[in-house]
Amino acid sequence: MKNAYYYFLIIFLGSIFFIPFLGGVHLFDWDEVNFAEISREMITTNDYLRVQVNYQPFWEKPPLFFWIQVLSMKIFGINEFAARFPNAIVGIITLLVLFRMGSLLFDKRFGFIWTMAYFGSILPFLYFKSGIIDPIFNLFIFLGIYYFLKFKWKNENSHQLTLLQPKNLYLVISGLFIGLAILTKGPVAYLIVFFVFIVYWVLNRFKLFISIPKFILLSLIIFAVMFSWFGIETIKNGPEFMMDFITYQIRLFSTEDAGHGGFPGFHVVVLLFGCFPASIFAIRGFYKMKLNEHHQQDFRKWMIILFWVVLVLFSVVQSKIIHYSSLAYFPLTFLAALTIQNLIEKKNILDKWKRFGIISIGLIFAFIVIIAPFIGRNIEILKPFFENDPDILATLEANVSWTGWETIPGLLMIITIIIFLILIKRDKIVYAFRMLFIGNAIVMMLVLIFFFGRIELYTQNAHVEFCKTLAGKEGYVVTKGFKSYVHLFYSKRLPPENPKYNNMDWLINGNVDADVYIVSKTNKKEYWQGIQTVEQIGEKNGFLFFKRKRD
Repeated sequence: MKNAYYYFLIIFLGSIFFIPFLGGVHLFDWDEVNFAEISREMITTNDYLRVQVNYQPFWEKPPLFFWIQVLSMKIFGINEFAARFPNAIVGIITLLVLFRMGSLLFDKRFGFIWTMAYFGSILPFLYFKSGIIDPIFNLFIFLGIYYFLKFKWKNENSHQLTLLQPKNLYLVISGLFIGLAILTKGPVAYLIVFFVFIVYWVLNRFKLFISIPKFILLSLIIFAVMFSWFGIETIKNGPEFMMDFITYQIRLFSTEDAGHGGFPGFHVVVLLFGCFPASIFAIRGFYKMKLNEHHQQDFRKWMIILFWVVLVLFSVVQSKIIHYSSLAYFPLTFLAALTIQNLIEKKNILDKWKRFGIISIGLIFAFIVIIAPFIGRNIEILKPFFENDPDILATLEANVSWTGWETIPGLLMIITIIIFLILIKRDKIVYAFRMLFIGNAIVMMLVLIFFFGRIELYTQNAHVEFCKTLAGKEGYVVTKGFKSYVHLFYSKRLPPENPKYNNMDWLINGNVDADVYIVSKTNKKEYWQGIQTVEQIGEKNGFLFFKRKRD
């Protein structure tokens, strides 16, 4: 009965925090719109095997996430809510998994602490309100590693942990989840797991923790799941798509993707600030820590290895994107939960450094949230800093209403920290951490409500609204001078009949058979002044809109 209470509470919290307001803001370029467009094109072409965008092969991602998104769109329609709904459900499932896993490894209290640490940290929370691939990709990899550990512990006859299923069943389930991860985002899933295995093997003084035949079996299961799409796609359409897919994956690791560069410590900063407040407590979890049972020590060791593999791997990768290190949220929140458990049990104290981390990062966040509405209402303050960037200056001209109520999340963050510290001082540690994580989740929800719509008004709303006016109209819609998927999703383009539909020179200078609508940026204005075939029909917030009438 006690378990049922926790499950109900977790489902309730996940439902009221993750599902509301999913459709309140347009999908953001690039990833959200890109993935939703792929799913939309699967529906419009009735081709669910091939991944494509702009009705051309898209070799960056396998199809599993898009199949799930398609199912959501079949239920809710092709819209923002449907695009984001799968991750809301994945979020609820993730919280249930963490509680179940933590309860098995330690006890129900630890399971709930881990759940709250994940639920109440900034980026883990926000990603379940998004339409990106990573939440389900990360969950599959994590479950793959977890079930492999169950196989390992069962194989070692660990008596401290009750494992009811045959050991080979755990190995099969592990392979299925890792294979599903590959079908979600590509072979990087296998690469991550392989590196984790190698590091554990080295730290274990080169002692095998899985026999060669069992490792081959695990790999065969993974490849069998992969073949359910990779193989069928190759058989049906030939090897060209798979070769392009592999080439892209290699390029992603060796070059900056579409300008997403960054300094080597990029993901350290992302995890420290993005996983606040769990990140502050996780730091202590890396130090030597005595745990009662062998499987607890072993799981902690695997989590530390997973964290460092993800951090090092994606620090080496030239493309620096925030969600690349999101798999590290699992081990990071686990280590935070260990620290919090020890604080509750009086094995550790909340020292001045942890207090400093909570106060400093919390106040930085609160300051940004509180000052943003003031800057928004006095936008002229920013213009001297961008006088040489016409795109940003035009963006700052957006008509965005700032009421002052937007400061509420920042003030609530300060109140949350104060109450947390008071409860700690009064030795009400359990209530203190509940307040900290649930309070932070409320702050994140309010930030979404108050800020994301306004951010979108500055960044892309003019582009989205223009493209929405073209929905249902015959003609071509393209962008020139910048990368975007907005024009595809929001103008609801149907499969083109003319193979030249993506040839920019033909669209501007050729003998076109339909009207052409072009979206460009303010910094390209001089270029368009020399083009006689198009007519400018609008300009707003850094975007230029052109039309070329059919010949």
